[in-house]
Amino acid sequence: MFNFKKYDFKRYNISLLIVTTMLISIGIFLIKQVKPDDYKKQIIGLFGGLFIALIMSLIDYHLICKFYIVLYFINFVLLVLVKLIGVEHYYARRWLDLKFFELQPSELTKIIFILFFAKLFTIFQHRINNFLFITISVILMAVPTYLILTQTDLSTSIVIGLVFVSLIFAAGLSWKIILPIVIIGIPLVMGLFWYVQQDYQELLEPYQQDRILSILNPEEYPETMYQQENSIQAIGSGQLIGKTLSELTEETSNLRGYRHVPVAESDFIFSVAGEELGFIGSCLILLLLAFIIYKCLTTAKNAPDRMGMLIAVGIASMFAFQIFINIGVVTAILPNTGLPLPFLSQGLSSLISSMMAIGIILNIRIQPKKERR
Repeated sequence: MFNFKKYDFKRYNISLLIVTTMLISIGIFLIKQVKPDDYKKQIIGLFGGLFIALIMSLIDYHLICKFYIVLYFINFVLLVLVKLIGVEHYYARRWLDLKFFELQPSELTKIIFILFFAKLFTIFQHRINNFLFITISVILMAVPTYLILTQTDLSTSIVIGLVFVSLIFAAGLSWKIILPIVIIGIPLVMGLFWYVQQDYQELLEPYQQDRILSILNPEEYPETMYQQENSIQAIGSGQLIGKTLSELTEETSNLRGYRHVPVAESDFIFSVAGEELGFIGSCLILLLLAFIIYKCLTTAKNAPDRMGMLIAVGIASMFAFQIFINIGVVTAILPNTGLPLPFLSQGLSSLISSMMAIGIILNIRIQPKKERR
């Protein structure tokens, strides 16, 4: 498990741990501004997450992937347990009560999902363009995605679907298959988007449909857009350097727009960043997040084997899609959907899964170089 002799620790990427620590620390500061009593849990999450990342970085990812089928079934059981005995918050049942904290299995699903399909696509790399194999892969993807969708967690389901597309593309799916899918898929997606706007649609819950319609016609759905409208105002009020630096008098110290943004400490943490840190601070956060994605992609490029490359691509796409969707929602570019911002949002499940991903990336980087076909 810990075969230190074969690792090249000269390639151990300390900068990746430093950047993630910076982001989590910024998140702790922002959470403290919103909920002064809750930030201590995130401090515990910081040290626990670093410990998990360090341990994961020393465990050979090849060993973990040997249990890819076991991991898939463990994930399936956890998602079923959510449906049976899950805890509900904000009309969504996504958590399991473990007494000392609430676990959100869908966050672990993303990591297990990447490891499972990286191993599967490596074993059957010569069948990646086989119709039967593609169909089976889609079914294996659809099962946990459906369970997450019924929690209801549309945003995580979308991220998983996009990560799957990234993985199968990186695995070598032929353009002869991709082009027909794109040609057929674009009109289907447009038709689906039109359909979910109709009164007789049955795919989405009423509140989910309202969120889509509110983005198209915000003036007609003031209650639905309340959270996003206040988020935009909070971000804009931060101006260039943010209220933390520009504030000079105690009389204005409690005037914060994000206090009118529900769940500002979690899914809408970027609105707090915009108001407290301003445009410059928000850009710094985006640069740090972009740095992590860049390191994941360079790890994929220099991975010692095909499986390592696929895992790194999956983790890079997971972070990229999750960041895009979260900030798109906070800035009202996308319909409102609950999705944490990696490393910054409150929530131990999200933080643990993100740090597990970082640990796996670190392990891929220190593996001995091999010739990759």
